[in-house]
Amino acid sequence: METNYVLEKCPSLDAEGKKNPDIRERIIRDGPRALSDRELIAALLGSGCAGKSVTSLAHDVLDIIDKGKADLEIEFLKKLEGMGDAKACAIAASIELGRRFYSLKDRRISAPKDVFPLISHFADRKQEHFLCISLNGAHEVIFTRQITSGLVNKTVVHPREIFADPITDRACAIIVAHNHPSGNLEPSKEDIDITKRLRDAGDVLGIPLLDHIVFSASGYISFVERGIITPFEVI
Repeated sequence: METNYVLEKCPSLDAEGKKNPDIRERIIRDGPRALSDRELIAALLGSGCAGKSVTSLAHDVLDIIDKGKADLEIEFLKKLEGMGDAKACAIAASIELGRRFYSLKDRRISAPKDVFPLISHFADRKQEHFLCISLNGAHEVIFTRQITSGLVNKTVVHPREIFADPITDRACAIIVAHNHPSGNLEPSKEDIDITKRLRDAGDVLGIPLLDHIVFSASGYISFVERGIITPFEVI
């Protein structure tokens, strides 16, 4: 049985099961930007618990953050198996600190290039993640959420799932995005069909779809810049 996975004694494993350098050693050597989101959370947690490794616990935390529950309360975090007061406080404090620094930056979307910094941390994920960005009337970001993960298709990406939260946000517009783990940025026919379906639904709801971004670690393409959907007016 796995017990108390302290980071100094628990190197991570790569896809082939080979030991990687300890997470803290990698931060010292390469800097925190070299780590994945899950590894950064594992560094904050420091250890796992009996029956649950630190990487498994970090995965659980990342999953709820990806789904838009970033405003995490301590009691909510403590419902996760292996999450005590100290770990919950460390995660909540780091999220709040990041929010305070990030709020100082201009998050107004005036062109497709402004979207990529908001979503680039999903670029190295091994599965496709479909994201929705809610915008206010000034094209400022209200919230960025993961809608689905896995294979992106018309069955999974339904307008009701996409627009449910933006309606609650009182959003004036949305931008959607999804990553291509293969690195190939060319949109598929399925991607184009989904985009047109969401555009039509947005027109009916009065929450227009401004763009669809397909991205990977190598960059991104914009459906607006490709002429697949009509460009939005910069305000």
